[in-house]
Amino acid sequence: MKNRGGGGWMDTRLKQRVEQYMASSSSEYVDLAEMAVDLQRQFRMDYGRRNKTAFRIQVEKVFKAVKEEVELNDLESKHLAKRARSSCNETRDSSSSSEDSSDSDEQVLGNTPNSSVTALYRKGPTAAGRTNPAQNEGTVVSPGGWFIDKGRGPTTRPVFIDLSKDESVDTEANRGASQLEPETKRSKKRSKNSAHSADSQGVIKNKKAKSKSPELQYPHLRFEDVGGNEEILTEVCKLLVHMRHPEVYQHLGMVPPRGFLLHGPPGCGKTLLAQAVAGELQIPMLKVSAPELVSGVSGESEQKLRELFELAMTSSPCIVFIDEIDAITPKREVASKDMERRIVAQLLTCMDDLNSLTVTAQVLVIGATNRPDSLDPALRRAGRFDREICLGIPDEGARLRILRTLCRKLTLPADFNYQQLARLTPGYVGADLMALCREAAMAAVNRVLLETRPLAQTPPDCPEQPSGSPEQMEAVTDEVVRTEQEGELQQLLGILKNTDTLSEQELAGLCILMSDFQDALGRVQPSAKREGFATVPDVTWENVGALQDIREELTMAILAPVRSPEQFRALGLSAPSGVLLAGPPGCGKTLLAKAVANESGLNFISVKGPELLNMYVGESERAVRQVFQRGRNSAPCVIFFDEIDALCPRRSGHESGASVRVVNQLLTEMDGLETRKQVFIMAATNRPDIIDPAVLRPGRLDKTLYVGLPCAADRHAILMTVTKGGTRPQLEQDVRLEDIAFDERCSSFSGADLTALVREASVNALKVFMKSQLSGQTHPSGSTADIKVTKQNFEDAFKTIQPSVSKKDQLMYERLRESLSR
Repeated sequence: MKNRGGGGWMDTRLKQRVEQYMASSSSEYVDLAEMAVDLQRQFRMDYGRRNKTAFRIQVEKVFKAVKEEVELNDLESKHLAKRARSSCNETRDSSSSSEDSSDSDEQVLGNTPNSSVTALYRKGPTAAGRTNPAQNEGTVVSPGGWFIDKGRGPTTRPVFIDLSKDESVDTEANRGASQLEPETKRSKKRSKNSAHSADSQGVIKNKKAKSKSPELQYPHLRFEDVGGNEEILTEVCKLLVHMRHPEVYQHLGMVPPRGFLLHGPPGCGKTLLAQAVAGELQIPMLKVSAPELVSGVSGESEQKLRELFELAMTSSPCIVFIDEIDAITPKREVASKDMERRIVAQLLTCMDDLNSLTVTAQVLVIGATNRPDSLDPALRRAGRFDREICLGIPDEGARLRILRTLCRKLTLPADFNYQQLARLTPGYVGADLMALCREAAMAAVNRVLLETRPLAQTPPDCPEQPSGSPEQMEAVTDEVVRTEQEGELQQLLGILKNTDTLSEQELAGLCILMSDFQDALGRVQPSAKREGFATVPDVTWENVGALQDIREELTMAILAPVRSPEQFRALGLSAPSGVLLAGPPGCGKTLLAKAVANESGLNFISVKGPELLNMYVGESERAVRQVFQRGRNSAPCVIFFDEIDALCPRRSGHESGASVRVVNQLLTEMDGLETRKQVFIMAATNRPDIIDPAVLRPGRLDKTLYVGLPCAADRHAILMTVTKGGTRPQLEQDVRLEDIAFDERCSSFSGADLTALVREASVNALKVFMKSQLSGQTHPSGSTADIKVTKQNFEDAFKTIQPSVSKKDQLMYERLRESLSR
């Protein structure tokens, strides 16, 4: 393990580690004390318990021995290099022209950084350059220097001597076409090329490749490119006074604001706003994505941050924009790595250094994130990010201004209705509206091209629709649709294969209409709906039979605030009221809620009561908060709580379970510190007696509507709705829906019971038809139009379908209806 060297015993392993440390160090000078500390930290198992002073002395001795050995090798290298140069000069003139031409391709590469290193590993006589008598002594010439093999012993190492600074090796490129140049000029040219090669090799050998540093940008965006954020732009401009007039804060003796944080859901324009601020004021901007600052080498991430702020100070006035800042500034108590904590601490220090400098430092730091709660609290205190600006989901007015901004350069009709389009896009953010405009433009292009470029070969004429059976008519309709689709495909292929430029006459009619936007609405899914939580139901009033009085009440409670907001504000009606639909099961409470949401065009969030409950503490309350947050993001929106009695049971004094916490959270969200704005609440239950009374107070679910069992006239309307006016299923002549509705056996039937009655009668008709086919009474290929529901089928259905609400329950619901009417 130990060899005698320098008159004493020396640790061979320590010597190797000192040599490795010196080789890996990029600095020209070596601090022995720092080297000792680093070696003791890196090799704790070997040197961790040693005395620091004694270990430093040992490192100094080893370093001196290594230095003496290097100096000895340098002397030997210089001597061998001198011999190699003399032998090279002797053989230069005697080299043949054929050898020069064969080596020219490799020698031309002598000025490239990697050529000398690559040549060392090539095989053959021309691997490292031209051969000469020095090879007999173990010496080989390389394009950038001399490679000397000092013997064949196991302990000897080859030494590479760079001759570029003393005298360049003559190459074919230098001796080829420049023979007419003076000798002094050629020698200067050779030495210049060799010096450039040596410098390049030294850079690659001694320095690591650094990542591209952020560059100053000059955005071309302006405030006019940011629509719907006038209030936010006004607030931002108040924070930018010191960027143009630092003397104001200097006169007051106060440090100006150094930064603000932009947060909000994705696509709402955080990056756009930051670029517009820099572009409007014509201030250079350092835009950095947070993951770009993270490095795998310890300490390099912090170095990047320091260099970023130093560049900002030297480029003052300047804006530093850090996008997705939550990637590098998590809460330090939950950070999984020490590197994350160090980055947070370094960013805090850099921002504090701005305040510690003179008040005239014209640097503003802007951070952007859609997860503000995950940032370290120390970053959000005053003096760092002084202000937090929220860019939320735009309301109808903001969407109108955004649409006007996006459609400035679009070809639209003169009477285009922006207001209607803004009303049809609830929950859309700026990025969604931009995608909507793009889809509408594509729809307009397809529409105009298909109109102006007809097919060369028109599709065959569709057969006339016969007045036969519905099955034959349906088959003919399918054939027509298939033919139209094939024709459209051929027409599009013809347009794509035609390379002629469209004429001015064809482009004259190219314009984006409101119909194109309505077509695009079905294909563009807003960000709020992509989570699969908010939808617009497909149930209309046509699917709801009867319930006219309930429909009018719901229209005034939900549709009127959406359609006439000015009148409601004039009356001081700000908070929307909540509606509780109570009544027996199967009477259409959920159907009513869906129809209201569809009629108004509102987003609809359906919440099944028990699905929010979770066995883990705090998860149920978080789910309730998430529901209302998504409702606010998708406003105007209807949140429908089905079976709310499972979510809000009556509280007693001694309960402390999850249900009690959910009730408290729900009460806070319904009427707490945060306003609901255009978030409407509807709930349905068949047990209103067990709901907590606090939920039913005014301001929350203050309007309770009783949806009871239908009367005879309502039953007739429901039957007409279920059977599509008696067309599906087809009824025989002896079947009269009015007689069925007024039948005494239907007196206690709900809407669900009547639907089940029609379904059972249809199944009975199908059974009879299948039996007749098996017995051979009808042709096996009989049409489905032969299946009709008879009066006997309904009589058989009455024997199996019973009312879902018992007499006892009917009395309870009657008392409930009387109490609500009082």
